[in-house]
Amino acid sequence: MAKRLTVKTVEASEPGRYSDGGGHGLMLLVKDTGSRFWVQRLTIRGRRRDIGLGSFPVVSLAEARNRALENKRAALRGEDPLSDKRRAKVEVAKRKSFAEAAQLACDELASGWKSQKEPKAFMSSLKTHVFPHFGLMDVGEVTSAEIRRAVLKCRKKVPNLATKVQHRVLSVFKFAVAEGLRADNPATAEALALPKAEKHTKNNRALPYSEVTCAVETVKASAAWISTKWALEFAVLTAGRSGEVRGARWDEIDLATATWIIPSARMKMGREHKVPLSSAAVAVLNKAGAQRDGGGLVFPSVMGKELSDSTLSKLLRELGVASTVHGFRASFRTWAQEQANVPEEVAEAALAHVKGDKTVAAYARSNLLDKRRGLMDAWAAYLGEDRVGNVVELGVRV
Repeated sequence: MAKRLTVKTVEASEPGRYSDGGGHGLMLLVKDTGSRFWVQRLTIRGRRRDIGLGSFPVVSLAEARNRALENKRAALRGEDPLSDKRRAKVEVAKRKSFAEAAQLACDELASGWKSQKEPKAFMSSLKTHVFPHFGLMDVGEVTSAEIRRAVLKCRKKVPNLATKVQHRVLSVFKFAVAEGLRADNPATAEALALPKAEKHTKNNRALPYSEVTCAVETVKASAAWISTKWALEFAVLTAGRSGEVRGARWDEIDLATATWIIPSARMKMGREHKVPLSSAAVAVLNKAGAQRDGGGLVFPSVMGKELSDSTLSKLLRELGVASTVHGFRASFRTWAQEQANVPEEVAEAALAHVKGDKTVAAYARSNLLDKRRGLMDAWAAYLGEDRVGNVVELGVRV
């Protein structure tokens, strides 16, 4: 029987193959480069096989002997340690961290999302509020308790986002179950047993409608990027949502009929929305068209991309305007109710609100667009009246 190897002989051996006594088939393979590897020669189910056990010194002499002994015992039981080893490697390769599973789930779900910004928002919220808790954990080992703690902490920090984060976590685990990365979904409502969340209403500050003209004039007189100013003015004149205005494209504008046709894919309610344009709104479009850079956006940023919501909000804050972009819609709605003398469904339709059968039916009436056109013309005329001059102090809220 060959002599047993020692750590000293392992370290000093010249290139070649050296057997370790003991009858388990363990050998040291020394290459010309000086690299040293452990190899075990075994007869498995009647066939002679060589099994790699790792390199020295990563795998010590003692550890190599232990591995060789375990393999020898497995072979004597009729098992195939080589197949078991490969199977274990495959299982390890299949494992994914929660962060990896989240990215894969996001990639798969993205094709069904309307907004191109949704994938970024999906991953950003998880990176900020979930990954610090269990992003690096195997997705198959994350527990309901860990998810629950993360969601409750998110509720305290950003209550308006917490429900969305919870749903995104749920979708990641649905993906993990479907891919065989785990057997159950620990993020279901039943598994988390979360207390009822407090309702938080987003504070969309709004001006009295009597001050909106002053706000628009203040924006127009500012040194902001010209497209930003036009976008805000257009948003006020059309009572449009920030995202609808910022994403407005020239192929949605029909100047011949003075109508802005927003496709369903860009609408919050998933319904195509026609916006009648007043002469003042058309004038804004004509100015924007004269500066058109060849791109499709009506109100591009300095870099030619879509303006961000924060750009519009920041400008209003810096100018001391006590309203959000969305707040101008509230100002319009209050004006329509108190000054315009139009049916409620007409005012609601102008805001693309669908509330009950009455408004849904109103959408189907052929004369509704004409009524809304009259409403938007009256709103533009109201804003064009010189009532209080170019005032910058706009602190009053409704």
